[in-house]
Amino acid sequence: MLLGLNKVHLAIAGTVLLDDVDFSLDERERVCLVGRNGAGKSTLLKVMSGELAIDSGEIVRASGLKLARMQQDVPTAEAGSVYDVVAAGVGELGAVVSQYHALSCQEHPDMKQLDALHARIDAADGWALESRVQAMITRLRLPPDGQFADLSGGLKRRVLLAQALVGDPDVLLLDEPTNHLDIDSIAEMEELLASYAGALIFISHDRAFVRRLATRVCDLDRGQLSSWPGGWEAYLKGKEEALHAEDRQRALFDKKLAQEEVWIRKGVEARRTRNAGRVKALLALREQFSQRRNREGQVQIAVQEAERSGKLVAELKNVAQAYQGRTLIRDLSTVILRGDKLGIIGPNGAGKTTLLNIILGRLQPDSGDVRQGSKLEIAYFDQLRGALLNLDQTAVDAVGGGKEFVEIGNARKHVIGYLQDFLFTPDRARVPVRVLSGGERSRLLLAQLFCKPSNLLVLDEPTNDLDMETLDLLEERLIEYQGTVLLVSHDREFLNNVVTRSLVFEGNGKVGDYVGGYDDWLRQRRAAPRRETPAAAAAPKATPATQPAAPPIVFGTAMNTKQRRELDALPKKIETLEAEQTALSEQMAAADFYQQPREVITAVENRLATLAENLAALYARWEELEALR
Repeated sequence: MLLGLNKVHLAIAGTVLLDDVDFSLDERERVCLVGRNGAGKSTLLKVMSGELAIDSGEIVRASGLKLARMQQDVPTAEAGSVYDVVAAGVGELGAVVSQYHALSCQEHPDMKQLDALHARIDAADGWALESRVQAMITRLRLPPDGQFADLSGGLKRRVLLAQALVGDPDVLLLDEPTNHLDIDSIAEMEELLASYAGALIFISHDRAFVRRLATRVCDLDRGQLSSWPGGWEAYLKGKEEALHAEDRQRALFDKKLAQEEVWIRKGVEARRTRNAGRVKALLALREQFSQRRNREGQVQIAVQEAERSGKLVAELKNVAQAYQGRTLIRDLSTVILRGDKLGIIGPNGAGKTTLLNIILGRLQPDSGDVRQGSKLEIAYFDQLRGALLNLDQTAVDAVGGGKEFVEIGNARKHVIGYLQDFLFTPDRARVPVRVLSGGERSRLLLAQLFCKPSNLLVLDEPTNDLDMETLDLLEERLIEYQGTVLLVSHDREFLNNVVTRSLVFEGNGKVGDYVGGYDDWLRQRRAAPRRETPAAAAAPKATPATQPAAPPIVFGTAMNTKQRRELDALPKKIETLEAEQTALSEQMAAADFYQQPREVITAVENRLATLAENLAALYARWEELEALR
């Protein structure tokens, strides 16, 4: 065991966050910590790292354990270059290595000082550390001499991850590591952490990220920590069963308590037969009931829909946009119709928010024509939370605007009652917005957004800081929504579940238009190069060793006998590969999978990647052959 908690208890401001929590972590485990916003997940990571003292209990660490934590909030006071910040992760010698690096990069360095630093590194046998810092910066594609303070939020998180990893810790603690990262950066982080040899405990609301990495999920709920080995799907099933069992147990308890309360209140005849033991048992039941911590209710999201917009929401013709000499959008033409659920996908800085503003008519493009439809009632969820919230207002003021009631559908609802649907207690609804957590601010923005009639919802990174239950409910409401949705998100599962079309920034100003969500785009992108002209199809091409070359398709001709036989054989081939893919995925989900030698783990991961490529190729071939029927 690397790390253990034994009966750990911690209360903050009168709220019990950890109620006699037990936990143990073994080598190579990758544990995802989940729970509602405010449940105490970040607090638990601080307890594990030793940054926060506990009220009682015991924390056990293996001898010589090296532990590193990457916090959720990016520090604003962090100074120095990227190299300085990363080097700080190797301890005191990191400062010396940083000075040596900075001095050696100068055109005319002070050679006496450089030699002195060289000698100090030599004496401490620190050149391996210097190499490790440089290797980590290279691997994460970081600008070593850039100033940390000048970086974007996503790049800062990559620097902090490099700082945590460079010390080669035995245990790595990550708090919402994917926040502010684009999809490509998230995928890179997944690969990096999948190959990490140490144990990992991470907090994340990104379900695709959790599915990819977690070998066990621990749920912090009302101070209790429950564990489900086997990954995300095993957790979902186990959690549902546990809540169902809890509901049944509580119903039986409440029935017994009600019966005893009736008994104790009976008349004189009952008093004659009353026994002290039964009265004592009733008092114990009352005490148990008073100490019970009920589950916090679910967020209740009701979307206020306006009168239908016109059929056309927006039309873009040959739109182009540049920024500071860089082309963001080149020759984009598309039509957005009423009812579309449109995802906008691309790396940070690609121009996604710019495209939103062009679609909405807030920004005039450099060239091209944009036409907005009629009767549009727009509700906008901004990526910059502060842009829509007055930090000095209360939640009541932010939603009610000075009124006591809001109109939801055809009913009036008191503002406090409406905010309770978004898990704000009356007291919490009356505190200034500036003291609310990130998750509370996101829920407040949703409450503010959905109490206004709309037929066009614009959501720019809505999933940041939302817990998974709220995400699930938000997905349901967006799917049910009869109006149009424009969604910018890096949450792959959210995109897959909600959007019906995707505009994807693919580099050099090209914005591709695809049917479906993120995974649909990946399939279409892989398949696209195979849709060739007759001349190109006839040319010989190299194919991967794992995938036999497919006979070329000449479009516009009838299917021949050989192609028909190939088409008939494809379903069986696909079925076989998918069965192997499922078996390997289940094998990886086993609790002891990552206890095996690294080469065994790598072989399974590589085989899964190969299967995914082969299946994509077979599906693309199936589409090509079907087109000839």
